Amino acid sequence: MKIVVLAHRVPFPANKGEKIRTYNQVKFLASLGHEIHLFSPYDSDEELTYFTSLKNTSCKSTSPFRLPAKLFRLLSAILSGKSFSVANFYVKSLQKSFDRFIVENQIDVILCTASSMAEYVFNSQPLMSKRCRPLLVMDFMDVDSDKWAQYQNTSHFPMSWVYAREQRLVSQFERRIAEHFDKCYLIAQAEVKLFKDRVLDCNNIEVLGNGLDTNSFYPSLTKTQNAQPVLLFTGVMDYKPNIDAVVWFVENCWQTIISHFPQAKFVIAGMNPVKEVELLAQFKGIDVTGFVDDILPYYQTADIFVAPFRLARGVQNKVLQAFSCALPVISTPMGAEGINCVADKSILLASTPDEFVEQVCRLVSDKELNKRIGAEALHLIQQDYSWEGQLAPLNSFLITQENVNEKRT
Repeated sequence: MKIVVLAHRVPFPANKGEKIRTYNQVKFLASLGHEIHLFSPYDSDEELTYFTSLKNTSCKSTSPFRLPAKLFRLLSAILSGKSFSVANFYVKSLQKSFDRFIVENQIDVILCTASSMAEYVFNSQPLMSKRCRPLLVMDFMDVDSDKWAQYQNTSHFPMSWVYAREQRLVSQFERRIAEHFDKCYLIAQAEVKLFKDRVLDCNNIEVLGNGLDTNSFYPSLTKTQNAQPVLLFTGVMDYKPNIDAVVWFVENCWQTIISHFPQAKFVIAGMNPVKEVELLAQFKGIDVTGFVDDILPYYQTADIFVAPFRLARGVQNKVLQAFSCALPVISTPMGAEGINCVADKSILLASTPDEFVEQVCRLVSDKELNKRIGAEALHLIQQDYSWEGQLAPLNSFLITQENVNEKRT
C-alpha cells in the first residue's frame, strides 16, 4: 500500500518517546513492503540529515518543511482560535505540498502521528473532495486533552488559563478526529477508557502499544558492583511530567535516602534540563548530566530506576528500557500504567515519599529481591514487548482494508 505519514516531528533519531514510537511504525510498515512517504515539519537545519537517513532506510520519499518562528505560531493560535498544539506544527508550505501529492498520487493510507497533524487532513481540499479517499489512521498515543487538564490543575494563573484553553480546544479536536478517521490508536487500554469516558465513546478506538528494541537495551554481562546505591531517571528534561517527577522525588525522598545511604547517587540523565532541574545538582549525591551520547551505560551501571510520575499518562518508554536492562524499577502506579507488569514481581510500586524510601531500602538490603525483580522485568520484555507484536493490530487493520478494496475492484 502507498502510505503517507504525517509526523509532527521527524522520527529520527529515535531518542524520545513519540519519535521512538513513530520510527518503529515506519520501519515496521516498510519491512512489510509498504511504500512510505513522510511529511514532517522541522525546527533546525541539522534535522535535514535525519530526513536523509530515513529516505535511505525506510521511506520512499521524505518531505521536510521549516517551521515558522515560535512567536508567529503562538500568535497564529490566538488569532485563529485554534489550539497551540495545532498551530505549533502547522506549516502552509507543507499543506500545499501535501495537497499536491494527494492530487498527483493514488494514496491508500494517511497515518497521522499526533492529533495536531489532522489539521493537514481537514484543511486539504483535494482530500476532502475525493469520492474515494484514503484510509485515515490516527495515532493519538495519549489523550492529550487530559494532559492539559492535569497541567491546569497543578498551575496558577495565567498558565492555568492557558492550559484550560488548550484542554478545551484539544478535546474538541480529538472528538472531531474520532468522528472522521477510520481508525484511531492509543497507547494503552487505560487511555482508551479515558478517551471514551471524557472525549467520545466510539468504536474505532483501539490499543496500539509500545515495544522495545532489545538490540539497543540489554543487561550488562559484567554488572558493576556499586558500594552505595545508584538511582537513575532518564528523559527529556524540559518536559513538564519529567521535571515534576524528579523535583518531587528530590524534595520529598532524597534526604531520607541519603540518611540511610550517605554515599548514594541519583543520576538524572537526559537532554535540555531546565533551570529547575539543573539546581537539583546542588544536593548531595545528585548528578544532572544533560545530553548524553549513549544512555545504555547509565541503565547498565545503575542499581535502581525510579519513575515517580504524577502527571500525564501512557506507557513510559524509559520504564520499558529499564526492564530490558534487567534494572529493577520503583514507580508510581501512573508510571506503570499500560505495562503488563505485576507489583512485587516485575516492578515495585510506591505513591508516597515513605513508600519510595521503603522500596529503595528493600532493593538495597535484599540483593536477591533486586536480582529477581530485574530478571522478571527482562522476561516480560522478551515475552510481550517486541515491536512486531505490539504493532500487529495496525498490520491486521491494513490487511483487512486491503482485502476489502480488492473485493470492490
